[in-house]
Amino acid sequence: MKLKKLLLHILSIFVVILLLLSTSFCFATNDNNSIEVAAPVALLMDANTGKILYEKNAYEKMYPASTTKIMTAILALENRELSHVAKVSYNSIFTVPIGYANANLQLDEELTIEQLLKVLLIPSANDAANVIAEDIGGSVESFASMMNTKANEIGCTNTHFVNPNGVHDENHYSCAYDLALMGKYAMKNETFRNIVSTVRYTLPVTNKYDKADRIFLTTNKLINEKSGQFYKYTTGVKTGYTDAAKNCIVASAKKDDMELIAVIMGAANDNNSSNKFTDCVTLFNYGFENYSYKTLYSKDSVYKVITPRNADSKSKDLNVLIENDISVLLNKSDYDTNFVPTINLNSKLKAPITKGSVIGTISYDILRY
Repeated sequence: MKLKKLLLHILSIFVVILLLLSTSFCFATNDNNSIEVAAPVALLMDANTGKILYEKNAYEKMYPASTTKIMTAILALENRELSHVAKVSYNSIFTVPIGYANANLQLDEELTIEQLLKVLLIPSANDAANVIAEDIGGSVESFASMMNTKANEIGCTNTHFVNPNGVHDENHYSCAYDLALMGKYAMKNETFRNIVSTVRYTLPVTNKYDKADRIFLTTNKLINEKSGQFYKYTTGVKTGYTDAAKNCIVASAKKDDMELIAVIMGAANDNNSSNKFTDCVTLFNYGFENYSYKTLYSKDSVYKVITPRNADSKSKDLNVLIENDISVLLNKSDYDTNFVPTINLNSKLKAPITKGSVIGTISYDILRY
């Protein structure tokens, strides 16, 4: 068990003093024996707070396969406008090994970043990943360096990319925790969210391809109602497979006010269908059934009334109000626990108190099981 502290800065207003929420999380994982996940590597994370609800070998170095494309998409969205046009090179097509997914892109074909992102993330086109990498980085190698820098910025400590698509390389690796961080980060972008929740996409006619017959379906069966492995709360994200990596997925699901990120790596096939989808459903159901948010303080509720030193009749009896809801994600078995805050007000507080003054902190020590 680890100790979790929420740090809440306090803002003041003359007559009304507000408490401003600022969180810093340090979470413990839950009991791994409470559910069964077939894959050797798995993780379940709350997308809002980053709290880990379940983990199984989540920090073990693994091959990420096409879940790599989450990072490729992040860099594309942050470095190019959706309307930006990129040109397909010879290398971007013919360096994709036989047997790997592609979007049948044509030499010197011109496509927008939005079109490339859609074939990158929906059918998992490896040629599209190369086009994006060359357009942004100048080369696959330079783009991979950008990927590693961004992964480090996000907080990934066990990841190293050498290409933008996940084509197998022994020096191209990640772990479930790092992939969850990438998925959590990417899902904050509305364009990314919209694309990874799309089931079907057709590439339009271009300068080098005069038919609209390049029709693609998502590789994520969790969002496809016709797949047999549909899960109605799913919001994304990205699958992956190579012989070395086996079946991988970073998936997200939202129910009510809680969104979860599930990561499965190294999953085997069962009856010609990957158990990565079944494992995701197991994790999501566990999270939704056992966790919920509890509001410890509601917005605008009065914490206490204070009278600062040197107060006169106009500056005494100041209401300390909570500016925003203070909510924490709890196991439902702990929901009725009375969490008592620690309040530290400035001992030298005296009138007049000007708007925006910091007058202290409010914190909670919450045990996570």
